[in-house]
Amino acid sequence: MGDATLGKGRPAPLLARWPRKALSLVVTVAVTLLGLLFVTFMIGRVMPIDPVLAVIGERATQAQYEAAYQALGLDRPLLVQFFSYVGEVLQGDFGRSLRTGQPVAQDIARVFPATLELATLGTLIGVSIGVPLGVLAAVYRGSWIDQIARILGLVGYSMPIFWLGLMGLLLFYGILGWVSGPGRLGVFYQGLVPTRTGLLLVDSAIAGDWTVFRDAFSHIILPASILGYFSLAYISRMTRSFMLEQLSSEYVTTARVKGLSEWHVVWRHAFRNISVQLITVIALSYANLLEGSVLTEIIFAWPGLGNYITTSLLANDMNAVLGGTVVIGTIFVCLNILSDILYRVFDPRAK
Repeated sequence: MGDATLGKGRPAPLLARWPRKALSLVVTVAVTLLGLLFVTFMIGRVMPIDPVLAVIGERATQAQYEAAYQALGLDRPLLVQFFSYVGEVLQGDFGRSLRTGQPVAQDIARVFPATLELATLGTLIGVSIGVPLGVLAAVYRGSWIDQIARILGLVGYSMPIFWLGLMGLLLFYGILGWVSGPGRLGVFYQGLVPTRTGLLLVDSAIAGDWTVFRDAFSHIILPASILGYFSLAYISRMTRSFMLEQLSSEYVTTARVKGLSEWHVVWRHAFRNISVQLITVIALSYANLLEGSVLTEIIFAWPGLGNYITTSLLANDMNAVLGGTVVIGTIFVCLNILSDILYRVFDPRAK
């Protein structure tokens, strides 16, 4: 009988807790996304832009204005408008762009792969350099390696990205000629590779057209390196902090007393214990690059989502601005939740 039932004070089995955790996660995601939609909806209402005039133009008559006002549903209560907006977004309907004349969802699907490719390559650069640099800075604390890592981090946090982008263009494109200029691909190579994923490097590699691949890489490497540098500054600083905490632990001292090599102690013990924390750091860095690449895309004329939102804002195209904002915000929320799930899955202490 005692085996068939749970005693008082005993924790519920892990499988019994999963449904409640899943329900809690779903509720958290739903409330967060609902809050995001509410914020973007209110932004569209408080912006000093008349949505009716943006549609019909300033030369429309009063009768045309009132007809369009009712057609857009602006005569309904604000709460009714909000839930109508939520229903449309859930169906993937962000309205029609006034600038392009296309559905906003279709425009976002066209430009987002460029931002995804740029942010992904920037994150790979930041991780591949930032993690080893942070580890070495912690192992050789106070040495010239540590000083370099700290200076790179300080400059990365304090230097404006637009200035760094302009200087990069001037030096590596204008003076040295090592990379291609603004844009995503040379005019001569556009349309030569069929679009399968929207990622030029991937599509050209699949097609086996290495000439297009080299041209696309020559265009993306400089803006990706700029973003990668800011990612590197954050990742190396956090890696150094995590490693310093682990290297001062008793188990590291015990491992060294036992005669284990320094490489074994650092990489097989200390680094292994911070790998779960780094998952969260890298996920947040990736999310920041996805949402924060606006200035980089503008400087390098990169046809991504950040450039699309900025151009739409200058054209008073609020449907496009709000649609892009919702997509970026949703991605940021999802990456945060994913990192939290991975942390709980791989960290025994979180279990």
